[in-house]
Amino acid sequence: MRSLLFVPADSERKLDKALTAEADVLILDLEDSVGLERKDDGRRIAGRFLTEARGRTGAKLYIRVNDLSTGMTDTDLGAIMAGRPDGIMLPKAEGGDDVACLAASLRVHEAENDIADGSTRILPIITETAIGVLNAASYRGSSERLAGLTWGAEDLSAHIGALSARDSEGRYTDLFRLARSTTLLAAAAAGVPAVDTVFPNFSDMDAFARDCANAVRDGFVARMAIHPAQVPVINRAFTPSDAELEKARAVVKAFAEAGNAGVVNIGGRMYDRPHLALAERVLARASS
Repeated sequence: MRSLLFVPADSERKLDKALTAEADVLILDLEDSVGLERKDDGRRIAGRFLTEARGRTGAKLYIRVNDLSTGMTDTDLGAIMAGRPDGIMLPKAEGGDDVACLAASLRVHEAENDIADGSTRILPIITETAIGVLNAASYRGSSERLAGLTWGAEDLSAHIGALSARDSEGRYTDLFRLARSTTLLAAAAAGVPAVDTVFPNFSDMDAFARDCANAVRDGFVARMAIHPAQVPVINRAFTPSDAELEKARAVVKAFAEAGNAGVVNIGGRMYDRPHLALAERVLARASS
């Protein structure tokens, strides 16, 4: 997955529009996008959409449920699991134990709806509370359902009382750079993709494109979007270019021809095994 588009689960109009956005994943949002008085409507509409959209889109369909502390998570699952979502986004996750807890609930709901055990993936947002950031290393081995790790700045800002996540020049302040970097490290430790957070200013596409390029540079392999117009920018940025693919193929070929060598020479430059691992990841992204 490269692009993950949030869509309010209680808006049939926006859900229909999202089908044309060419996002790899649609995240039907039952959390922040839906007010408390609309939660039941959101669950009903999302459940119906899961069933009806299957033949109309190739995108994976995820549901962002309400976080575990609200007491609404299981109600959300009870309303939508019959629609067989591909995955669940867990907001305000505070460690691997939260993922394990959700996995246990999913196992029950899968059994009740004749869904293959373990087929529903989990994508937690791991930096929306202070303890969530500090517990980032705990996701390693938490569940085989883990589809990736992602992060968020807005809820963390509110949680700690920061007036803004970015400085006057639009750069993340130190705390939020720490949360972002922690997500990259935690995802690498867990062996799952790192998914970058949303870019709230969807009217500034040039700044967004630069931000996506920085995310790719740093190791993110996908990004969340809050507006359909952001999806093409994400897909372009997170799809390996022809030049990247040519270089990756050259590295893989050189190591294959050299047998089990630890280092190879390509055009006068030395490449070692970490370069091979990176090249293989680039090719894997392109093939998927």
